[in-house]
Amino acid sequence: MKLRVLISVFVLTLPLGCSSTPDGSDPKSKSLSGTDEQIFLGDTIEKNYDPHVIMKRAEAFFQKEEYPEAIIEYQHFLDMHRAHVLAPYAQYKLGESHFKMAKSVDRDPEPIKKALTTFQQLLRGYPGSKHEDDALSKIRECKTWLADTHLFVGQFYYRRGSYLAAAHRFEEVLKEYSKMDAAPEALYFLALSYKGLGANEWAREKLVMLAQQYPEHQHRAASQKLLAKLNETLPPLQVAQPMTPSSNGPLPVGPALDGNRAATYAPAALPSLNGNGTNGHSPPRSVKPVSAIRSVPTAAASPVSTELCRLGTWC
Repeated sequence: MKLRVLISVFVLTLPLGCSSTPDGSDPKSKSLSGTDEQIFLGDTIEKNYDPHVIMKRAEAFFQKEEYPEAIIEYQHFLDMHRAHVLAPYAQYKLGESHFKMAKSVDRDPEPIKKALTTFQQLLRGYPGSKHEDDALSKIRECKTWLADTHLFVGQFYYRRGSYLAAAHRFEEVLKEYSKMDAAPEALYFLALSYKGLGANEWAREKLVMLAQQYPEHQHRAASQKLLAKLNETLPPLQVAQPMTPSSNGPLPVGPALDGNRAATYAPAALPSLNGNGTNGHSPPRSVKPVSAIRSVPTAAASPVSTELCRLGTWC
């Protein structure tokens, strides 16, 4: 009886496996599989210069969404083999790696800026490549992203009452990304920022421009209401009279026109910002209308033909 008990205890205490660690817990027990893993085995200095090995490493990192490492490998490929047949592909994937590192419009836009630069380098360095159309599409995505970023930051400043800092952001959208979808909203908020600064003439100018260039924008009703209010408190817009060829002095300013025509106002450059987004000075309260006339003399002594500049453009 005692012998049976001892045998039972011995059987129960036998180890259930040949290893003391759980399956898969030891990294060394994992076997590498797939070409993307095998290329990291047995790397030598000579292989580090092989274009195919470098490209395989870059592709492996990209597929694993390890974009910083992929960027290093694609850039290494371009540094070593810029004239290789795969160089345009490496340039495109380098830009795509930067693009995928971006988070959202309220985060650091540096990856998008790098992606934009990389795609533009592809167009310049490898014109006519089969990746050109994809690069153009990505360039538009990058510009849309950057425009939305400036718009987001500008609206943030506007809500805080930092109208000058906001105006600089909205001006950046209109200057660099005027063809993006953010442009009409940036123009509307630029008018609001000018009004917040007390520069009502500038605000009216931007509202007229908004109605002319983007008649179906989403803030149409609010902008029309604000424009009507400004027109009640400001003098009518004026245009300059045509200048004769013998005129040497400043262009005369004629009487106000009807509501169908308006003068061009050229606002001065915005003052530079200090660290807190303001400049400590009051904005200008009035803006003098500048000449909107371009004189084109004819061969004979015929009257001078004139052409009005469009509202909001520099003459």
